[in-house]
Amino acid sequence: MFRSVVSVLGLAFVGFLLWRRGVPDGPALIEVVGVALAFFGGTLALSVWRLVKRNHP
Repeated sequence: MFRSVVSVLGLAFVGFLLWRRGVPDGPALIEVVGVALAFFGGTLALSVWRLVKRNHP
């Protein structure tokens, strides 16, 4: 549950930064947005999957 909350907060923070500073151009788009979305999105998906399957400690 903690991991899913942190992932949602991370995605919200990335969204806030994109709203506040704008979408970066060029390779920074992939580096900043792509890696952050892949990390937080993947962590959120894995956490929700484990919670649904009840495969958590």
